[in-house]
Amino acid sequence: MASPHVLLVEDSCVDRFVASRLLESFNIRVTTVEGPKKALKFLDMEHDVQLILTDYCMPDMTGYDLLVEVKKSPKLNHPPVVITCTEDVPERIKMCLDGGAKDYIIKPIKVVNVSRLLSYIC
Repeated sequence: MASPHVLLVEDSCVDRFVASRLLESFNIRVTTVEGPKKALKFLDMEHDVQLILTDYCMPDMTGYDLLVEVKKSPKLNHPPVVITCTEDVPERIKMCLDGGAKDYIIKPIKVVNVSRLLSYIC
């Protein structure tokens, strides 16, 4: 079976590095992009992404904005979206989940979160 493919959308190079290394240690193929606009361009060309893991707080567009764009596009709306953030804000979490996010994970992503992420792919 082929490795699952995750699109990691994260503006922090440190968080991008940590999350991608963690996921890769579980034999997950990771493509990283620095923001939602690059993510949308990538998704427009690439169709084997099985999960979008996106930071909430980014310049220009939030992870929620990316979620909304993905969910409203018939071409892009198939991969589940998981939002990550360092802040535990109940209203934000509810908004993201109500908007169609599969999950909201407090950063940094830990080993215990990986099995949850994989469950959204299968």
